[in-house]
Amino acid sequence: MNQKIIYLDHNATTPIAPEVLTEMLPYLADLYGNPSSSYAFSKPIKKAIQQARNTVAQLLNAQREEIIFTSCATESNNTAINNAIQNNPQKKHLITTQVEHSSVLATMADLEQKGYRVTYLAVDQKGCLDLNELKQAINEDTLLITVMYANNEIGNIYPIAEISKIAQEHNILFHVDAVQAVGKIKIDVQALGIDSLALSGHKINAPKGIGVLYLKQGTPFKPYLFGGHQEQGRRGGTENVAGIIGLGKACALIMNDDYQFNNQLRKLRDSFEEQLKANITGVTIYGDLQNRLTNTSSIAFEGVKGDELLMLLESFNVFVATGSACNSAEAKPSHVLTACHIDFTNSSPIRVSFGKNNTQAEVDLVVKNLINIVNNIRKKNQS
Repeated sequence: MNQKIIYLDHNATTPIAPEVLTEMLPYLADLYGNPSSSYAFSKPIKKAIQQARNTVAQLLNAQREEIIFTSCATESNNTAINNAIQNNPQKKHLITTQVEHSSVLATMADLEQKGYRVTYLAVDQKGCLDLNELKQAINEDTLLITVMYANNEIGNIYPIAEISKIAQEHNILFHVDAVQAVGKIKIDVQALGIDSLALSGHKINAPKGIGVLYLKQGTPFKPYLFGGHQEQGRRGGTENVAGIIGLGKACALIMNDDYQFNNQLRKLRDSFEEQLKANITGVTIYGDLQNRLTNTSSIAFEGVKGDELLMLLESFNVFVATGSACNSAEAKPSHVLTACHIDFTNSSPIRVSFGKNNTQAEVDLVVKNLINIVNNIRKKNQS
């Protein structure tokens, strides 16, 4: 058995970068004051939060006043959607896609129970949207369009600039779940013209429990959480100081690297896929292969189930996924691949998502293990 852990599920979460942890530690020990307190002991803490806010804003090309710290992207998505509803009480129609994250889809399902109408845009077999369907779905009752920037399972990157233009032409609010895109794609919220955006710290080598809601200046807003004056009165609750500091440092690392690590991720992913296709028959890679995240591979092998691969790879201390981590406890096919009209009768995929710390040697070892596992499963099924 390989004793070293090979972690290939970075779309689920990422390890905290050493530089991020170092930056956080003082705020978990000596600098423990409440940033809302008025005495001198808390002033450096309050200043550090504002510096982190500036850094996050810089990463997105936003203004610091447009950055609201939250507990996670799920809270950010829920806040953005509910804010749109509260500020447009006369309208009852929303538009999203069939492949969104569960934090969006579950919110939409709840709203439907409350009398709202939701249009779920379909995707084709590659997981791509038809923007003509979006245009046809818009009506005078439409208050919000919400579309993810990049899909967490198949890696597809969606045409956010084009969708934003359509939303603006019809004076409709546009929200973007950018959790998987931040750190992998340069995002300029001013150029995109979107109204709100969600991101998550633990997807970019910052800690869990910290997220951001970008809210375009001038967008009407009513708080989702009440209880204090924090975040300029927009989100009550004592700030997660260490988490905020860590997120700020993680954003700084992304900008310092200037996204060069994407080249490394693409090389690892392409090597992984090419070696498997060269050595195993019946390999299928899902998604839009010309327009996807550099680190993501949704891959299946004819006659082999993804959950069996996951279990056997784990015996070699290799960790991958079969879908979104938020839905992994559900014993049913991926809603994303179901929307892509994928037939799970004969096979189902694993999702491999590479991170900054992965190496070519790890890829080679995982490929070797996969070749043996797939061949053994097929021999067993034939006997």
